[in-house]
Amino acid sequence: MKKRYGFLAAALLSAVTLVLGGCGSDSSSGQKILTSGSSTELPVFESPTVFVPSADGKEYLGSEPLLLDVSNMSQGYLIACSSSEDSRCNLQLSDPSGIAYSYFISPGEHAVIPFSGGEGEYLITAYEQITDSNYSALYLETVDLTLDNIFYPFLYPNQYVSFTEESEASKLAITLLPEDATELDILDEVYRYVTENITYDEEKAETVEVGYLPDIDETLHTGTGICFDYAALMTCMLRSRDIPCKLQIGYSGSVKHAWIDVYTRSTGWIEQAIAFDGKNWTRMDPTFNSTSSNFEDIHQYIGDGNNYTVQFTR
Repeated sequence: MKKRYGFLAAALLSAVTLVLGGCGSDSSSGQKILTSGSSTELPVFESPTVFVPSADGKEYLGSEPLLLDVSNMSQGYLIACSSSEDSRCNLQLSDPSGIAYSYFISPGEHAVIPFSGGEGEYLITAYEQITDSNYSALYLETVDLTLDNIFYPFLYPNQYVSFTEESEASKLAITLLPEDATELDILDEVYRYVTENITYDEEKAETVEVGYLPDIDETLHTGTGICFDYAALMTCMLRSRDIPCKLQIGYSGSVKHAWIDVYTRSTGWIEQAIAFDGKNWTRMDPTFNSTSSNFEDIHQYIGDGNNYTVQFTR
């Protein structure tokens, strides 16, 4: 197996910072819930609508130059608001299991940061760039998170899965199938669309820089990308149809890799398996699927999932 897939992405994943109107701006998801159920049940929505993060300005943590709007923390995210004109900030979240997540916030940026580790206590540490890779500590905060619904962190866009109501990929996902399409039909159609319309960019894979975040609509327009781009596009499209996705980042074998876990009401969380033949789920990587004609070798490599090692969930 050639190691050309520098940073692979199987099934879904996304990035590029979501630009909000600013901390203090008010917006809502626009979702009309027909059946809410319990906080551990996926709500039934009236129609597919993109979730929209909101920086309400009702409750803040931290201090300048990096304020944290936690007004909608129970929805599964906070919004980091940088007031710096020239210094990058770094936000680190240690989730209830002890996994530390790192997010870089550009000067003047408002970034949606997900609580990917679910409910429980998070340790939040903020840093400000002094020179190059040197950062000084700004503050330390602790929050105890209770979610309105455990699926919300995997429905909203965030810094790693960035899209809006106006994103072409979101609009495509909504129009690709009728509103009453089943979850399995949506999964199948989105998977087919991405693997049949996006080709692998060998040159980009060789030159991509550390910290790269995909532009979902650019991938859609150019029809090319690396594995991270494949995954970003698919995550956007599925979340835009109210299908929860976990963006998993780690390794496939010894190769840096990313993939998704998808939730459906009929199956629960589907881990590492994305291809569905009508009866069975098959572990199949869309990047491999769109670039390789040797399906049997690829399928054997992906195998039962033992080659996948998760580091972070976004």
